[in-house]
Amino acid sequence: MRAMKMLALTGAVLVVGAPSAPQGRATMSFFITSIGTGNGADLGGLAGADRHCHTLAEAAGVTGKEWRAYLSAVAKDGQAVVHARDRIGKGPWYNAKGVLVAQDVDVLHSDANLLGKANSLNEKGEPVNGRGDTPNQHDILTGSLPDGRVATDTLDTTCGNWTSSTAGSGSAMVGHHDKQGGGVRPTSWNSAHGSRGCSQANLVATGGNGLFYCFAR
Repeated sequence: MRAMKMLALTGAVLVVGAPSAPQGRATMSFFITSIGTGNGADLGGLAGADRHCHTLAEAAGVTGKEWRAYLSAVAKDGQAVVHARDRIGKGPWYNAKGVLVAQDVDVLHSDANLLGKANSLNEKGEPVNGRGDTPNQHDILTGSLPDGRVATDTLDTTCGNWTSSTAGSGSAMVGHHDKQGGGVRPTSWNSAHGSRGCSQANLVATGGNGLFYCFAR
């Protein structure tokens, strides 16, 4: 009888003490997608990108959060302009290791953020390849300017508002998650330069893989 009570008590401790997600991961509210959608910059629009964030977070054991892709979109076909900074809530945001990367939107879009290769992890808590790694995948889709508002140019900067992956269909503004490399603003996490094109091959050719940032609101 005593042995049975001890076993029951031990089982109760194990159940109570078992976390639903690894410590740090449960507080995760920011990550880079570990994989893209596989169709270049065609993410299924903003809604499709949001679903991808949600799916990856759930698979990593982080549930019950509202995820938004950090992507801007131009005004088109009756749809209003969308700025990435307005999609992601107010913060604070933590990576999968529980590290605070930005307290709020203003800090996120300032030099005070703690983004960079060491802290800009994927949903599994893993680093993402950067400059000097093989392959380099530091180009992160954003369609945004450094202040988080949509990038406007004579050319497309959002690959048809994230619905195009064909050759000659425009470009995507990308940031460097490792804050280094080439381009007009090489140290910018969200607005380094435009991609060569919107296809998967073109994204890879300029140092990316169709990855993007996800934030919990």
